[in-house]
Amino acid sequence: MNTVRLVLFTRYPVPGSAKTRLIPALGADGAAAVHMQLTERTVEILKQTGQQIEIQYSGGDANAIARWLGSDPSYVPQVEGDLTSRLLAAMDPAPVIFLGSDTPDLSAHHVNAAINALQKSDVVIGPADDGGYYLIGLAKPYPFLFQNMRWSTEHVMPDTLDRLRQHDIGFELLETLHDCDRPEDLERWPWLNP
Repeated sequence: MNTVRLVLFTRYPVPGSAKTRLIPALGADGAAAVHMQLTERTVEILKQTGQQIEIQYSGGDANAIARWLGSDPSYVPQVEGDLTSRLLAAMDPAPVIFLGSDTPDLSAHHVNAAINALQKSDVVIGPADDGGYYLIGLAKPYPFLFQNMRWSTEHVMPDTLDRLRQHDIGFELLETLHDCDRPEDLERWPWLNP
């Protein structure tokens, strides 16, 4: 199996700036605690794959992030700008799999399936039930997949698939999972409540 770079986007868990959409239900400290728990869980899952882990972080500094998440991953500050800017800056070298830390049901099985899919497909996507995705992997850089996207909407997944088809790029879809973004999502995972 070829080496695949696993890139996790996250932020230092400062109350008031982490998982802000959960603040109405949990308060700033509670939302930050959920973010901490999900990020730590995701990093442990990524370690199980034996692949190179790169944490693209915002907030805090590399030392604070490493004290939180351990010395195994490499740490890179996210570039300024929107999600498009951050993805484009982290796209090379490929193959690369981008993930967030908002998917409580993510397992090493899903990540390994994505790694295996990149051995035979150009792109692999883990769809999220809200119309986005929890994971996207690229065998080589495809900037057009991230440019002028309607992020944080139900259009992300359909738009991505349309672009892949227009460019005649082969892709594989993984199991659809649920993200934890809104207060009503918390009912699905009672163990997440701080």
